[in-house]
Amino acid sequence: MTLMTLTLLVVGLLVLTLGAELLVKGSSRLAAAVGISPLVIGLTIVAYGTSTPELVVSISSGLRGQDDVAIANIVGSNIFNVLAILGLCAVILPLHVSSQLIRIDVPIMIASSFLCWFVSYDGRVGKVDGAILTALIVIYTVWSILKSRKETKEVAAEYEAEYGEAKSGGRSSKAILLDLFFIAAGIGCLIIGGRWFVDGSIELARYLEVSELIIGLTIVAAGTSMPELATSIVATIRGERDIAIGNVVGSNIYNILCILGIASLVTPNGLAVNPLMMRVDIPVMTLVAIACFPIFFTGLKISRWEGLLFLMGYIAYTGYLIWSAQVQAIATPPVAIPSGPPQAFMLPFSPINLLV
Repeated sequence: MTLMTLTLLVVGLLVLTLGAELLVKGSSRLAAAVGISPLVIGLTIVAYGTSTPELVVSISSGLRGQDDVAIANIVGSNIFNVLAILGLCAVILPLHVSSQLIRIDVPIMIASSFLCWFVSYDGRVGKVDGAILTALIVIYTVWSILKSRKETKEVAAEYEAEYGEAKSGGRSSKAILLDLFFIAAGIGCLIIGGRWFVDGSIELARYLEVSELIIGLTIVAAGTSMPELATSIVATIRGERDIAIGNVVGSNIYNILCILGIASLVTPNGLAVNPLMMRVDIPVMTLVAIACFPIFFTGLKISRWEGLLFLMGYIAYTGYLIWSAQVQAIATPPVAIPSGPPQAFMLPFSPINLLV
């Protein structure tokens, strides 16, 4: 494994995280300036913003024919978000769950997981499937905005403490232009960082002689979920624990409906689904989403022992992936894989790419 591979992984992840931070900062401030409620900013814009690395990585992987990475990134991120992020946050401090999440958002997350399983059942997420998923995320977002008008003052105050007032408050045009700059810079960092991170992860898979599916479910999924991890931990430590949960639940809904939808739409032939993922990983993602409901519902909180149970579940799942990769390596004869330095410094949609 070359130094370039490690550099691509580390720098790509750092640039992804920076891009997500800039995008969240700019979009949340801009949304507040135009009068969108703090609740919607927290559950949609912030949750969607922290999931943008997954969007960039999945689209980039799909366009390059690496369907396993594209889908494994989504499925692995959803598993990581619930078991690792919520588990760690609950171990730090017990998480109190709002009744709204129990009644509305968690059931939508569960339904989205089943929908992912359904559209993948024939072995491919096609363009029609992608169009349906994308339409659903638009409906969910519009509905969230309309529903936000009925939010309680208590919930509004909690989100205002984290993201600022929902009213423009006489913000200057200079401040709004700065928000637009943050958004543009964030998107640029996400595009570049996503390309570098995917290049590094594929080279790592070649070096370790494991499948791109395993790399996508572990390193890529955990790496692109770092913004969610940072956001939820900070919110937990600050005592804004509803935000920590809302960020994860909103991100999981976005990952399936928006990222899987758009990635399958822009990929010429849709995304092929690995049969192993249909048998193991997508069912695990669905079961993890279902497990949230009774745990969230009991006492409207996630206790420390329940958080520890989540963490142990993620460790067991990762252990299974490592074990299955070793079994597959023993059973499968080595195959020569073309080597060579990755084209790391090309932007995925740059004119340079049209020439090669």
